[in-house]
Amino acid sequence: MSGGNVLIVESENDKYFIEALIAYLNISNINVDSPVCSIHDYECLGGLSKLQGKLSELEERIKEENINKIGIILDANQVGIQERVELINQALKTIDENLELSEPNQFIKSEKLDVEIACHILNIDGRGELETVLKAIKSNNSIFADCLNTWKKCVEEKGKTVKDKEFDKFWINVYQRYDCCSEKEQKQAGRKCDNESSMKKAIWNFESPQLDELRSFLGLFASNTLERYVD
Repeated sequence: MSGGNVLIVESENDKYFIEALIAYLNISNINVDSPVCSIHDYECLGGLSKLQGKLSELEERIKEENINKIGIILDANQVGIQERVELINQALKTIDENLELSEPNQFIKSEKLDVEIACHILNIDGRGELETVLKAIKSNNSIFADCLNTWKKCVEEKGKTVKDKEFDKFWINVYQRYDCCSEKEQKQAGRKCDNESSMKKAIWNFESPQLDELRSFLGLFASNTLERYVD
């Protein structure tokens, strides 16, 4: 990879989603590769050290590859937007002790590194993860997935709990496989109804108001080459 801008994301699922949205927005000259952590790790970049490590690696590339802008996309999780911005600020001290973001979707300039940096926090009403966002922007009928609400109620009546995060992931999996895949596709569900393939289907509303801020954030990079940072 060479030059332009860098986008840091948490997981493979984030990669598939952002890649699909960028294609929909027709932002060209984008090189996409591995995200910063494993798809199987629920907390992925929840820890400070991983982001610090990636930024430290990136610092070595900035001048060599003429990087102009860096974007960081994290989930709000249950801690909320401001705590995630603070986590990013702590990590940014690794590359420039004077860097401090006050809010998402606005660039700040590192004079030391001659690079601009901004972040976006995926959320619905200030909380949640990618799956929370996807659930809010689904565009197909979701009969199978919506019936999970009855299952969840039954589980809770039996004295068990299902965390919102786990429920949303389950809901998305069922929506993709049973509401949005044909019977033929379901026979190859592992590659026809997974997260990657579902992002290539017209089952998400990329015009949803829930994506207004994310679309604006990605638009900040539209005039330049945008790369995803890789391991």
